[in-house]
Amino acid sequence: MRAAISSHRRLTVASIVGVCAVALLAGYACTRSGSPHRAVALAPPPTASTAVGATVLTDPGLPVPAPLTYFGLGLRAAPVPVPLELEIPRIGVKTSVLGVGMTAKDAMDAPEGRAADPVWQQAFWYRGSAIPGAKSTALIAGHIDDPLGRDGVFGHIDQLQPGDQIIVHDTRSGLDVRFAVTEAKTYSLAEAADPAVLTRMYGTGPVAGAWPEPSADGLAHLTLVTCAGTFRNGTHDHRLAVYATRVA
Repeated sequence: MRAAISSHRRLTVASIVGVCAVALLAGYACTRSGSPHRAVALAPPPTASTAVGATVLTDPGLPVPAPLTYFGLGLRAAPVPVPLELEIPRIGVKTSVLGVGMTAKDAMDAPEGRAADPVWQQAFWYRGSAIPGAKSTALIAGHIDDPLGRDGVFGHIDQLQPGDQIIVHDTRSGLDVRFAVTEAKTYSLAEAADPAVLTRMYGTGPVAGAWPEPSADGLAHLTLVTCAGTFRNGTHDHRLAVYATRVA
């Protein structure tokens, strides 16, 4: 898979992840540098009367970061910094995190900028998913490369192996939420549109346009997502998801 990615290093990811729409259209609209952004439909967002990340789903023995955005911030609002750092020791990632919602075109927001913009090296926590560490599923996306073809923050997540550590650090409290990789899975576009695949990526709730629900196994899950494969017909032809489970 690395060879497939490397042969298209100059391709730019314009939108890493999209939640399933009512028509079950999976999405991560990846475009060539300079080409128009192609939005991918999402399910309608939860009502504004419910706080983002309101489902705490805590385990008394495993603390969870406090809410990451202010009460009432909807999924239509612009990206905001959140008090988290993402660290992936095996591939040398240590980066800040933006909390992102949905664009006006019902696509998960994946901020872009000029080649020197730090956004290419930042991670994007989807605000419609769980707080990392809660007994549900949190989803974090990232760019595979920048407009000049240099590695983005998730340029090497295909190197992760089962057991590798992923750390989500709460910069307010100093809490480290630790996950261990369980599996890395590459999906074709057709496979990524399957409701079961989408539910595995996002957990129960977001795929249907609701807030995250408790995981069936009672564990805290984390999904890292980026594009992969060959760029053709306006998008990369595969999606890469790295699945992890909380261990501490």
